[in-house]
Amino acid sequence: MDLTTAMEGKEYIIQSVNTEDDELNAFLFSLGCYTGEPITVISRRRGSVTVSIKDGRYTIDPQLAAAIHVYA
Repeated sequence: MDLTTAMEGKEYIIQSVNTEDDELNAFLFSLGCYTGEPITVISRRRGSVTVSIKDGRYTIDPQLAAAIHVYA
């Protein structure tokens, strides 16, 4: 499942990040968004998804949310 269908308030483990942009992958890695890390969906607003990764909260667009696959 990807973050667009993940339940709010539940912690998931990142299974994979499927982007073809190396710069974007490096940026996500610097935020702590990589395989094996826990991630929590905080809320959804206007298609964007707010997530908690490590000690930070980030709002990501729907396309990026669809590229981050998680499992419970």
